[in-house]
Amino acid sequence: MPAEDGDRRLLVLRHAKSSRDDTSLLDHDRPLSGRGRRALPRLQRELAARDQPIDLVLCSSAVRTRKTLEGIRGALPGGAAIAIEDGLYGASVAELMERLRAVPASVTGVLLVGHNPGVELLVQRLAGGGDPDALAQLATKYPTGALATLRVPSRWSALVGGSCRLEDLVVPRALG
Repeated sequence: MPAEDGDRRLLVLRHAKSSRDDTSLLDHDRPLSGRGRRALPRLQRELAARDQPIDLVLCSSAVRTRKTLEGIRGALPGGAAIAIEDGLYGASVAELMERLRAVPASVTGVLLVGHNPGVELLVQRLAGGGDPDALAQLATKYPTGALATLRVPSRWSALVGGSCRLEDLVVPRALG
């Protein structure tokens, strides 16, 4: 049964901290750093505690985003569809918006795992208001491992700038 308008959530996760130690690797192939790997259990607990409906996971094909997804997979519902997409690597805000507009109407929750600057600019573009603390954090920094929750008040196909409410923005240092 399709979701009613206003029943949708978009969770936007910037990948965990990556490593630049091996300079021979292409950017796409960079792994997570030790700090990034250590943050994953906290991110997984945070997602599990939220009990948000996630029907679809959209994840960049880069190594660091796929490893981030692997590290939080235990918090995802068993029936969540997972799409690893090359087009999400380095995607612009316009490309991310286009991809989200193509999400089926029956989907109530999407988790997008991607990269800056795209994910930060996406959240900034979509957030037409919301939690004052989350908006203040968004205005200062969207660090690796940051997780934003946006309320989507209409169909995915109707996403436009300012159409969502930023409910929360959690950064890794706040997870303890």
